[in-house]
Amino acid sequence: MDGITSAHGLTSEQGLTSAQAAAAKTNRVPRRSSRSLSAIVRANVFTLFNLVIGVLWALILIFGEWQDGLFGLVIVANALIGIVQEVRAKRMLDRLAVVNEAPVRVRRDGEERLVHPHEVVLGDLILLGAGDRLLVDGEVVRSEGLEVDESLLTGEADPVHKHAGDQVLSGSFAVAGSGAFVATRVGTDAYAVKLAEEASRFHLAHSELREGVANFIKYITWLVIPIGALLIYSQLKHSADFGTAITGAVAGIVTMIPEGLVLMTSIAFAVGVVRLGRRRCLVQELPAIEGLARVDVLCLDKTGTLTAGGMELEQVLPLRDGEPVEEALAAVAGLDDHPNPTAQAIRAHYRDRSDGWTARETVPFSSARKWSGADFGERGAWVLGAPDVLLQEGEGYRRSAELAATGTRVLALCRADSLATPGEGGPVEAVALVTLKQRIRPDAHETLRYFAKQGVTVKVISGDNPEAVSAIAVGLGIPGGDRAVDARALPDDDEAKLGELLDANTVFGRVTPQQKRRFVSALQARGHTVAMTGDGVNDVLALKDADLGIAMGAGSPATKAVAQVVLLDNKFATLPYVVGEGRRVLANIERVSNLFLTKTFYAIVLSLLVGVAGVMFPFAPRHSTLVNALTIGVPAFFLALAPTFERSKPGFVPRVLRFAVPAGVLCAGAVLLSFWAVHTGTSTLVEDQTSAVITLFLTTWWVLVLIARPLTWWRAGLVGAMAVLFVIALSIPFVQDFFALQPDDAVNDLIAVGISLVAAAAISVAVKVAGTLRP
Repeated sequence: MDGITSAHGLTSEQGLTSAQAAAAKTNRVPRRSSRSLSAIVRANVFTLFNLVIGVLWALILIFGEWQDGLFGLVIVANALIGIVQEVRAKRMLDRLAVVNEAPVRVRRDGEERLVHPHEVVLGDLILLGAGDRLLVDGEVVRSEGLEVDESLLTGEADPVHKHAGDQVLSGSFAVAGSGAFVATRVGTDAYAVKLAEEASRFHLAHSELREGVANFIKYITWLVIPIGALLIYSQLKHSADFGTAITGAVAGIVTMIPEGLVLMTSIAFAVGVVRLGRRRCLVQELPAIEGLARVDVLCLDKTGTLTAGGMELEQVLPLRDGEPVEEALAAVAGLDDHPNPTAQAIRAHYRDRSDGWTARETVPFSSARKWSGADFGERGAWVLGAPDVLLQEGEGYRRSAELAATGTRVLALCRADSLATPGEGGPVEAVALVTLKQRIRPDAHETLRYFAKQGVTVKVISGDNPEAVSAIAVGLGIPGGDRAVDARALPDDDEAKLGELLDANTVFGRVTPQQKRRFVSALQARGHTVAMTGDGVNDVLALKDADLGIAMGAGSPATKAVAQVVLLDNKFATLPYVVGEGRRVLANIERVSNLFLTKTFYAIVLSLLVGVAGVMFPFAPRHSTLVNALTIGVPAFFLALAPTFERSKPGFVPRVLRFAVPAGVLCAGAVLLSFWAVHTGTSTLVEDQTSAVITLFLTTWWVLVLIARPLTWWRAGLVGAMAVLFVIALSIPFVQDFFALQPDDAVNDLIAVGISLVAAAAISVAVKVAGTLRP
């Protein structure tokens, strides 16, 4: 590198000095995994529902009794709980994100150093090897077979060879060779950051759950406005007492608002992030938790996922006498400054055996080529790579196939006429076979059994020899593992046919990075929700396109950068917890959505009927506060965090509506019928409202029972406790006075109970029938 100078006049021989680095602009960019504290506070405090509830709270405090303003505390509770939970998740995410950050190799003061990404500065000399992600823009000053994949930026699939003077952009990654470049744009000036600055701050992938909840909120808001106006008009017109009219109108409007739905959704996501964080699992996009619940196909890369990282040289089998096998192996393995695990294993075995071997021309290893090599002048051209790629026939080919069938990783060391011919049918001579030992992860058996039990189909996709991959799959007991498909024989232009073959087979070998990407696309086209795991640079494109990309913590920086989930402890056994947490979050949010939206629909129906009929609203705000706390608020908090194992299916919004609409309509009808049935000329409004409150509690409590099924011991205890608390509220004089309840008329109480029993039976039938309907 002596004397190399970039076009910007920056001498790259020694890199920057420490003093120059201290004065230069740093590479500080917003984290993608979390938003700022101020953004969290704004999101939880300044909401439309908080505004509406705040105005209604003020009206009650001015014109009504303070007990009817208890619902206002919901604003404070929602905001505080939401902020605390999201800040807790933010801290966990930020802490894990720091651990996940791969250090960057720079040259400063003439020495190679490792620095954190945010410590990279303008003018730094950054060193690159295969698998490294480019965090900043720059100009190449040294290239030794450097190939950069820019497909994440340009969409072009083929790697680009980079030479001195070429520009490189952030967001790309090195796939082969090594080199160095000078940083010319850092921080928010870098190409990738400017391209998607908002996503870099707080990226939210598509989420059916979030979209569904947002739609609920949007449509309910538009319903609340006209119905609320009708209710206010009717209450003011037909009530002599202005305070009572305002109280009745507020009771209806407040009940229509599913104020806790957004909160419970946020809590479920945040708690999921924290729980996974404790298992050293970094969730880089919060909606990824939703994707976890929907996965039905898991694509596994063999190396680094099913097998433990790292390899050991097992044996070298010469095929010809008198060849400098050890020296050639050491020379070829020593070509790359940033060696892959295979080269590291050979280097560890043959240290200092390549003296005098100087390469005139080199071809670095890449997953697409599956070989590397060099021309050593008078010593000839040598290549090292996959036998079934380099060899077409002969003893070496046959022996390598026999070894691969046992699950052994096999490489062929060959002489070649030139570096332009290997792998393309050109003449090469096999000189030796090299076998490497790989260790199957001890947790692989149990983890694969879990996925089989949960109905998740596993596909093993590898760049290795199909027979070797098949042997590993059989050893792990993967169904269909005894039949391996050579990906070189798969169709490139027929996605439908490819999808059929993927559905019919389990193990695939000799898969190129581009094919992995096509595999994901073909499976998605057949309606599958695909998760992809990987640790190498050859997995980057497939990880990005998968519904859920999961990277190993020991994987390449590029892999970890594009994945939505990173297993920082590198444990395959963490995956069941990851999937289980996703299922828990989604299933429980659906449960609490049923609760909140049942309340919304019965309030809408009640408000419409009351507004049209011109009668008093059947209960006061304090009544709805009591009932909602016992049938929705407290139970929803526990149900949102409960374990579950059922795989989630698409169609969140229709399923919730098929439950909440009939349940809400029947609850409203029962409450209004009870209110009218007990009304006599001598009964007071409080007595009539008490009967309506009893009916409201019993019908919504039954909805809670239906939603909490299956009734495990703790769920049965939860719904039972809510019933006991309501009975206590009806029995204690102080509580009766506080909540304005007068359950003194046994006849009225029995009428309310009878109507509730009939309504409960009708709700059970209605939601069961509605659940069988399809949109």
